[in-house]
Amino acid sequence: MKVNDCMKHKVFSIPSSATIREAAEVFVARHIGLLPVVDEDGKLAGVVGLRDLLTLELPDFVNLVPDVDFVHDFGAVETTRPSRKELGQPVTVLMREAVSVVEECGLLRAYALMLQHDVHDLPVTSADGRLVGVASRVDIGTAILSYWKSLEPMKK
Repeated sequence: MKVNDCMKHKVFSIPSSATIREAAEVFVARHIGLLPVVDEDGKLAGVVGLRDLLTLELPDFVNLVPDVDFVHDFGAVETTRPSRKELGQPVTVLMREAVSVVEECGLLRAYALMLQHDVHDLPVTSADGRLVGVASRVDIGTAILSYWKSLEPMKK
């Protein structure tokens, strides 16, 4: 089985010319965790994750302490929001290089890449680099496990 057999074919993406505000609107409207960024030819240019956007909300001290368990409430910081200027910046400011696979990639290789790069969603491209889908750890993992049902149970 290949990634193309289990990925989501209806994928939401955003053009590289979009703003951070526009990216946030897609996350809210589509309830997704990863947003592929594509160029004018529909080729994968990078990705923006929900984590990348939420970083704009987190106070700087979160990156300075090894453990935030002792902080029970962020107080006034909970109500701060990014500025209009920040939200008007191009999404490419937050965009990361995409860990992706081609649609003919095997499931174990795709899953290994996800583990190695600590990603939960994997953009899938055609051979020419066009975005054609997104596969999640759940998509790939359940596809792999579906083969197990054909195995004979052990005899007692």
